[in-house]
Amino acid sequence: MTRELTCREFLGFLDDYLARALDKDSLAAFEKHLSDCPACVAYLQTYQQAIRLGQAVLRAADDPVPEAVPEELVRAILAARERR
Repeated sequence: MTRELTCREFLGFLDDYLARALDKDSLAAFEKHLSDCPACVAYLQTYQQAIRLGQAVLRAADDPVPEAVPEELVRAILAARERR
């Protein structure tokens, strides 16, 4: 029989679930909780979306600056970053 997780325990397993690092019993308990708890389903979806958005931002930070951006603006942004 699969052990019942609380929502708090569910959150504790979240990173391992996304990394596919849960053992068989923990995975079964996690997925059982998902089948019974719409709030945790919504939380998981939001969490995954936040990860995707964060990854997209990091990829965009490495993109070259478009030609239309004034060189003065680029220098000002880089200078401001160095002051932090």
